[in-house]
Amino acid sequence: MRRRDLAASLAVAAGLARTQPAAAQPAWPSRPIRIVVPFGLGGSADVAARFLAEPLSQALGQPVVVENRPGAGAVLGTDAVAKAAPDGHTLLLMSNTHTANETLLPNRPYVLLRDLAPVAAINIAFHVLAVHPSLGVRSVAALIARAKAAPGTLDYASSGPGTPYHIASEVFAGLAGIRLNHIPFRSSNEARTALIAGQVPIMFDAIPTMREQITGGRVIGLGTTGLQRSPLLADLPTVAESLPGFEASIWLGLMAPAGTPPAVVERLHAELGKVLDAGPAREAMARGGAEPMPMTVAGFGEFLARDIERQRDWIRQARIEAG
Repeated sequence: MRRRDLAASLAVAAGLARTQPAAAQPAWPSRPIRIVVPFGLGGSADVAARFLAEPLSQALGQPVVVENRPGAGAVLGTDAVAKAAPDGHTLLLMSNTHTANETLLPNRPYVLLRDLAPVAAINIAFHVLAVHPSLGVRSVAALIARAKAAPGTLDYASSGPGTPYHIASEVFAGLAGIRLNHIPFRSSNEARTALIAGQVPIMFDAIPTMREQITGGRVIGLGTTGLQRSPLLADLPTVAESLPGFEASIWLGLMAPAGTPPAVVERLHAELGKVLDAGPAREAMARGGAEPMPMTVAGFGEFLARDIERQRDWIRQARIEAG
């Protein structure tokens, strides 16, 4: 082939190469996306996942389905995501249960920041401390006094070991200098039902789901766990007003299997940010007593690392034993 013809052929080939899609970058998403919620139906994570599924589906052009896989303190569902293909089609709706589990469950089959990649923070919300009317207390101070008068005789319900409600209860007991017995349930719904029935007299729970029970007189609200009073239960003091230094929350985030392409993570982060910044999401979060937690992908990773350390400190202070 003459040199001029060879040069022309190479130029044409180079032009074609520039116009062809790279084989290593398949279109995403190419099939339905699955959000695994490692908690039971009706909890904060489940509600958030189902709220986000439809607008994310519209933005990404593929169905987004929610799969509840509770069990073993959120380990079962989390491990399933950690072992899934890192292609952006399997995601994890997680909470501070996961950062607590890094200390509480040393034998779990995954390491959070090794086997999963941060995608986005979603929101943060606070709890309410509620008791059954039969307990006969109507303030945080009265509950603490009752517990001190009869050490180790009062039970509290939670949605399971390592959950934010479990950690909140143990930190509360540690700061108050009291002993309470932990009665774990498989979900918040089961724990709440036990409280309402009077089977277990004490529980920290989400403000929106417990508010109806408080206003209906089925349980008594003693205090909320933020540093400021909650607009959803404006008549209640904060727990910190009686127990200085106490604060507890539940926050939610989205993660993907480690190795998920950065471009996919960034697209997910961007689309989720648009959904959370829109009016319907902001209104829904306000109704649920939650606040947005905007941060970059890298910022969320740093937040997770800090929260793992913070949870470790709380767990040690409260003397919660690792499983």
